[in-house]
Amino acid sequence: MKKETTLMAISVALFTVGAYLALVKLPSSPEPILRNNYRIIFFHLPSAITSFTAFTVTLLASIQYLRTRKFGWDILSASSAKAGFVMITAALVSGSIWAKVAWGAYWNWDPRETTVLILWFAYAAYFALRSSVEDVEERAKVSSILAIFCYATVPLSYLSTKLYFSLHPSTQGLKIGLNIGTTLGTMITAFLLLYVAYVLLDTKLSKIEMEVV
Repeated sequence: MKKETTLMAISVALFTVGAYLALVKLPSSPEPILRNNYRIIFFHLPSAITSFTAFTVTLLASIQYLRTRKFGWDILSASSAKAGFVMITAALVSGSIWAKVAWGAYWNWDPRETTVLILWFAYAAYFALRSSVEDVEERAKVSSILAIFCYATVPLSYLSTKLYFSLHPSTQGLKIGLNIGTTLGTMITAFLLLYVAYVLLDTKLSKIEMEVV
């Protein structure tokens, strides 16, 4: 558990520093509509990036399970999906708060909002399937197959901002200063390290539970 504890401690330290910079040190936005509300981006963007990373690991682990039939890959796939699901839920909630301030409503059926919601339901179905199949081998096989199909919603969500009618700002057109970039980098690193620490811990616990059963 030493590795997980160390990663968790570093993550908490970076998160504390990043949150202080985001909420206290950085000035308010010159945009009268956003003012201090833009600060939510320092939590929204890292959670979204971490969720996409987690679902990518789930995809690769699922493919590896189908290739090797080793349950360690299925455990990794499920653990990473759990972390990703929590992160994408956080991204949805924080994104809705941003939308209320920037666009006047919590939900606008913007392409990014809609595709992320589809992603959320896809992985909710993944967990529903896992909980409904009792046989360990069958559960690993069918959930791995479903995880591969679910991953199609990840690039769909990412590319949704390319549509001309999207309200969501594209990262290509985003220009940020050094202070904002440093704060974002700190928060993204903190979220990713938290994800790694959780997956390492959860996979260990899942393997112990499997051995006991």
